[in-house]
Amino acid sequence: MTDKKVVLITGASSGIGAATGVHFAKLGYRLAVCGRNTAALAETAAHCLEANDKLSADDVLQLVGDMAVEKDCEDAVKKVIEKFKKLDVLIPCAGILTTGPLESISMDEYDNLMNINCRSIVLLMKLCTPHLIETKGNIVNVSSITGLRSFPGVLSYCISKAGVDQLTRCAALELAPKGVRVNSVNPGVIITHCHKRSGMTDEAYAKFLEHSKTTHALGRPGTAEEVAKAIAFLASDDASFITGVTLPVDGGRGIMCPR
Repeated sequence: MTDKKVVLITGASSGIGAATGVHFAKLGYRLAVCGRNTAALAETAAHCLEANDKLSADDVLQLVGDMAVEKDCEDAVKKVIEKFKKLDVLIPCAGILTTGPLESISMDEYDNLMNINCRSIVLLMKLCTPHLIETKGNIVNVSSITGLRSFPGVLSYCISKAGVDQLTRCAALELAPKGVRVNSVNPGVIITHCHKRSGMTDEAYAKFLEHSKTTHALGRPGTAEEVAKAIAFLASDDASFITGVTLPVDGGRGIMCPR
């Protein structure tokens, strides 16, 4: 399968990243999946192999690392090239959510969130670009509807995702002459572990999902698989004339107005 395309997915141990890994496995990609949780990452790799019986264990590279750590980013890209000799698609999914108003913001938490949600993507894009130029590959960033719309109580997260959107557009302009496309998806509320990890209780999360039925035009939150399919479209040749796009995958959340 050496002729197959190679994708690097960070944040692949859960949520959108894991679902994206499984979907790209179905499409026949060779995968480098990166995450901090060794056991969860191994589970993702197993699901990828189950999704396509034409893939072997040799086609799925597991990379344990923290994308907030520069050396881990550098090592991840190095190992991908050593293993597969090329890279066709970069999908940085690693991200965290913190909540709280401006008055009580913790600058340590802010710095950590920005390091993971924005700075790591800049670094990964920088490291991967020379290899993507060689393959005329592309990048699909995972942003959020909070990058396109403003919401109270998640100020730090909104800033980080707005940064990803501007990074996407600026890099798209810089890399277009070199044949590399750069886009992002901007999910609305997606059913993952992200919100619980931010500190939500089970009860609060259940209420949040119920409320999401009224804040999304389609009347429900989305699934990680739905986001994965949008990512796959942007990464595919079907999107060969699309670059610099920040694509809402949000059930209409971004066009909703309070009444």
